[in-house]
This record gives sequence, structure tokens and C-alpha cells, in this order.
Amino acid sequence: MTVPTPALSIEIDRQHQLPIYLQICERFRTAIAAGHLRPGDRVPALRGLATQLSTARGTVELAYTILVDEGYLQMRGAAGTFVSTSLPASVMRPSRAQGVQDARGRQSTEGTGTPQTPGESRSGQAAPRQQAIAVAMSGEPRPLQPGLPALDAFPGKLWNRLVSRRARSGDRAMLAYPDPAGYRPLREHIATYLGLSRGVTCLPEQVFVTGGYRATLELVLRSLARPNDHVWFEDPGYLFARGFLAETGVQLVPVPVDGEGIDVERGTLLDAQARFAVVTPSHQSPLGHTLSLARRMALLDSAEKASRWIIEDDYDSEFRYLGRPLPALKSLDRHDRVIYCGTFSKVMFPGLRLAYVVVPERAIERVGRVAHSMNAGSPTLLQAAVADFIEQGHFARHLKRMRALYGERRVLIVHALEQAFGERLIVDLPPGGIQFAVQFAEGPDGPVDDVAVAARAREAGLAVLPLSIWYANGRARRTLRGLVMGFANIADAREAGRLARTLRECLELRRQA
Repeated sequence: MTVPTPALSIEIDRQHQLPIYLQICERFRTAIAAGHLRPGDRVPALRGLATQLSTARGTVELAYTILVDEGYLQMRGAAGTFVSTSLPASVMRPSRAQGVQDARGRQSTEGTGTPQTPGESRSGQAAPRQQAIAVAMSGEPRPLQPGLPALDAFPGKLWNRLVSRRARSGDRAMLAYPDPAGYRPLREHIATYLGLSRGVTCLPEQVFVTGGYRATLELVLRSLARPNDHVWFEDPGYLFARGFLAETGVQLVPVPVDGEGIDVERGTLLDAQARFAVVTPSHQSPLGHTLSLARRMALLDSAEKASRWIIEDDYDSEFRYLGRPLPALKSLDRHDRVIYCGTFSKVMFPGLRLAYVVVPERAIERVGRVAHSMNAGSPTLLQAAVADFIEQGHFARHLKRMRALYGERRVLIVHALEQAFGERLIVDLPPGGIQFAVQFAEGPDGPVDDVAVAARAREAGLAVLPLSIWYANGRARRTLRGLVMGFANIADAREAGRLARTLRECLELRRQA
């Protein structure tokens, strides 16, 4: 039986700043939400839609690829492309407009955030976790360090010229106390960039520049959290955030992660009223999974029902090697529940100590007040140089070069690991990011002690981290044993082979000990 293609009129605005392929994505999402396209419906062929819109076939193909990655569409080879038959119900109903408040007066009750005072760790494992990540992520860069971009490929001479030009400008703003909210031109550039590349529509006033992800979390919690608030946290989840949050007075609720990302249904069973959820939807840290569309919608729905804030850590989504970077979770947010966090540490270099957060419009005043009370603005000189780096097009060109370079370097290390370990190591390469997790195959003596292997690796000069310590309970039966490693700084196949063999020796030394 031939499935007819519904009549679908798509209009694009060639004067709009949003690229045509993203406009096409948005038109399809809207048509599905409104019921004009239903699960199982065939969508126009690439060539046909390209002709209808008078645009290149590649533009339509790029939009379809993103919609497939997000879960809206399914490609069935010669049969054509169809609306996914497994779409969650929440995708197919119109949402209320942003900013509409319900009868419970949530807006008036959410703003009584109390500054948090760091206290004793709530987790007995917090101290060793923090120590391990401090060793791996600070000081002199070391091979296989997670989260470290390619320092050898950063345009240092160009960057030095931009900084020097700003320093010589005589602008007294470079010497004065920085604006706690951030350098205004940089906030404007960030807002434009997020709208074009991540699908996040925001005003510059919603963007706050911080001194790193830890500073971002501190700003958000001081502004919006109350003592003993419960927080959903991915299990396994980002070590640095887990350690910091455990010290701020909030109560962490570990929520399991599987191949579709954080298990929202399980989180609801564990704590339906948790006021925050900290997630890494585009590239789950550390497992690398992408949060599925069904889970994204479920997470947003649960946040609306429970008046929950979602903190989206979008730390390295710019680097995706299969298709274009996926739009952020924030781009699907119709109730203004998502607090979007980004960083320049991965896309430029971590020594900048620059990150940013996009807060909901209703929280601008509150967050701005706390930012001023913290008086923790980042150096204006560096912010201005980054603004120039973006405005002059260097940022976009750098990202394009790094995507190609990282795509090559990750293949080098994967091939080297397979050669060195054979079936002893399971490598499930994610579609993006600058780090990944590998798992040790269980041997005749039982699970591998990945903490011991990582300790041997540190002694050998490597900066890998044991996968098990990213879990709330590193010795639980469900805990995976393996290593988390970066690959962005691997220069060539020879170096990749040497590093892989060193890791294999660390595994063998563990067995002999």
C-alpha cells in the first residue's frame, strides 16, 4: 500500500538571520505539534522540497538529517522519509505560550532563592572524586586528558594579536572592575551564536558570563535554590559538578542513565518533586549518549508539572561528527524551565576561564542581583578579545577546523585501542564530543578494578579517569568499569599506538599486582 504524502506548505524567510535548514526544521516541528503531520505520514522527497523552496538539495538534506537525529523523522531507504511512529504524545500537542503562569502563582514562589554556603560533603566518595579530577584536569596538560581541546591547533598568534590590540587600545573599561553580568558585546555575540547554531532564542540580557562551569552553578544555585533542595543528577554524571553540588547544601538524587539518556520515569519514582535536574543532553557525561526526543519531552513535561528547573550543561556539543550539531534541549523549552549552560573551555581553551549561562527572562533581575553581590566578573580584556574573535569570524572557522581534526584524531585512538586490547576493551564511540568512555570486558577473575588501572596510568604520565567513580556508588553491581579519556591532542597514529600500549601495560600490571 502506497502512503500518500500530505499537502504541506512550507515557507521560509530569506531575510531571517536563522539559516534556511533550521527554518525547515522548525516548520516540521510546528507541523507535527499542530497535527498537520502525524506519525507514519510520508514527508516530501528531498528533491521535491528543494524545488518547492528554491533552495539547494543539500540544505533540505541537512534539515532532514537533524530531524532524524532528533527522532522526529525516520528514513526508510527507497520507500522515502516518514514522520516517526514512536513520537511521544507531548510532541504532538501544542504547548502554551512561554511566560503564561498557572493558577498556583509559581512565579511568586520561585524567586526566594537563598545563597548557599558550602558545607561538609554529603558523599563519602566526594573527596577522592574531587582529588582524581583535580589531578586529571589541572596543571600541565597530559596525554588522554578528558575535556581538553587541541592546544596545538589553537590559533595562538592570532589570539595574541587580538588581546594585544585590546590591551593597547587605551580603553579604560579594560582596566576597570568588570561588569558582573559580563561584557555587553560578548553577551550579544553569544545570544546571536546560540540562536543560529543551537536553536536557543534569547536576549543578551538573559546571558551572564561566568568564570567557568563551577561559577555558573554557584550563580544559579545562589539565585534560585533553597537550602536542602533536591536535585536530579545523572548516574553516572559529571564528576566536577557532582562534587561541587554535594558541598553546597542541596540533596543529590542519582537518576540512572541508559542508551536514551537520563531515565525520567525512574527519576519521577525516586523524587517527583525535586526542584532541579542537572543534565547533559547532547553528549551525556561520561557515557556519550544523546538524550532521545521522547526523554527530552518527558523531562520538559515533568519540569513544568513539578515547577522544576532544568540545568542543561551543553559543554561540547559543537563537536559532532555525524551530521550537524543537534539543537539544544533549550530550543524545545516552551515553558521557560531550562537554564542553558555553555563554555569556551572546550571550543577555545580552558585557561580562559570563561563560560556563560542563559537564564529564563523572569529570573534576569534575580540572577543579576546575585551576580552583582558575588562581584565575580571575569576580566574584561579577555572577554573583549573573545568578542572580537567571534565578530571577525575566527570562532566559526576555528570550530569548522576542529571538527575535521577531531574526527581524524578520534579514529586514530580508537584504532590503536582496538589493536592493543583486542576483545579486552569495549569501545562504543559516541557521535560527538572530545572525550569518550571505554569499558573493560569482564575477565575470568571478575570485573576489572578500573581505579587501580587509572592509578597506574597516572603514574605512567597519562590523565585517564576510572569510569566507576562517575557513579554515585562506584561498587554497585550495575556500575560499569572502564576509562574516560580525551583524544583531541593526539598528534598522529604513532602517538596513539604508544598511548594505547601504555594503557594495556597498566592493565597487565594490575593483574600481576
